[in-house]
Amino acid sequence: MAKMMTKSATLGYLGQKTSLSKKQIGDVLDELLALACKEAKNGFVVPGFGKLVLANRKARIGRNPQTGEPLKIPAKRVCKFRITKSLKDAVLGKK
Repeated sequence: MAKMMTKSATLGYLGQKTSLSKKQIGDVLDELLALACKEAKNGFVVPGFGKLVLANRKARIGRNPQTGEPLKIPAKRVCKFRITKSLKDAVLGKK
């Protein structure tokens, strides 16, 4: 299995494909991340890539894998990322 690209490898690749420097691309990605964190509660969309949304999970009964003993998992809010259909089809192929 191939290794995932690191942040510096991603910046290098994007630097080669565009006329921007690695530092400029890093600044853009950092600002995008800061904006996503700030706007996550309202939903944040990266067109053509996906959507960051908050979801509420209900309380449920889980099981301790070592002892098999049931335990209560409390309700909580979680972040979810939903990729666009076009990206999913590009990565996985159409059915």
